[in-house]
Amino acid sequence: MRGPKPQTPIRLTEAEAETLRRLVQARTTPQAQALRGRIVLAAHEHPDWTNQQIAQTLAVADRTVRTWRRSFLETASLDDLPRPGAPRRFSPEVRAQATALACSLPQTQGVPLARWSGAEIAQRLQQLHLVDHIAASTVSRWLAAERLRPWRYHSWQHIHDPVSFLERARPILHLYACAQALLAEGCWVVCADEKTSIQARTALEPPEPASPGHPLRQSPRYRRQGALHLFVGLSVADGLVSGRCAARKRFVDFQDVVRDVLVPAARQRKVQTIRLILDNGTTHAPKRLQAWLAATAQAEDWRVTFEVLEPFLSTAAIPDHRWSSSPRVATLPFLARCARSEKERLSALCQGG
Repeated sequence: MRGPKPQTPIRLTEAEAETLRRLVQARTTPQAQALRGRIVLAAHEHPDWTNQQIAQTLAVADRTVRTWRRSFLETASLDDLPRPGAPRRFSPEVRAQATALACSLPQTQGVPLARWSGAEIAQRLQQLHLVDHIAASTVSRWLAAERLRPWRYHSWQHIHDPVSFLERARPILHLYACAQALLAEGCWVVCADEKTSIQARTALEPPEPASPGHPLRQSPRYRRQGALHLFVGLSVADGLVSGRCAARKRFVDFQDVVRDVLVPAARQRKVQTIRLILDNGTTHAPKRLQAWLAATAQAEDWRVTFEVLEPFLSTAAIPDHRWSSSPRVATLPFLARCARSEKERLSALCQGG
């Protein structure tokens, strides 16, 4: 075929040629790179071929063959060269300032916001007279490149007094770790808490079933049917959860749970000691609970030993023969899996500490 032969042939090692063949045959290789690889392989396997012969064999233009033969000889790569693109509209200092704002709290900048957004950072850059105008999408693109999302947040807690916290947590962790052994000895470890304001809602329109290309659709309109408060007690030894719902969240409601739920459950388990793990919320009120148990024990001639470890732990010895009521205990099996995982986590923490 007419045309000059290449003055600088392409010579590849066996390893380089095999790498190119695998790249060309791979299904995930972009077609542009696969075509460039075929051009280089053809030039390597047929050093006497002209550019026109390679172009005719691969059904491409002569200029394409010349371009990528020369590019591969210069760079040993099949990638595009960096392109200059449009001139920058914003200096690196502006982008650095946008990143610095995203890594700071709005209150430190005198902005009455809880969290930054792309639009708020763009507005702040204009207020600082760093730019005349900048789009929020530009700031969002910069932050995405830096993997910054200041509009998102996660709650966390910091221990201000580790020594005091360890003194209060060690007895609780010990109870979690030894709950099964204590239950065998007649001591039942129970962690009590409540889920407040569970709203009952009735949809005004029935949901529409899914169809091809469309998910199930649920109307956001609903009618409120009031709210309930769920009081529960977690049996640490086996992960079972017992509880009841109440219309209000008061200390007297928690008293009813202790009297009507936990104590009958203790009778069924044939234990005389219940060790309650509580927080120091007003609903539980460990100090008021201690006074209530003492008063009730005196009024009904109980033999009750009550001990409080501030602010979380209280233990009560409850003789089962002093209780005559045995209401049905509501068991919540759907919470059992979460309860067991929490028990295992705290037990591992206790053993590791």
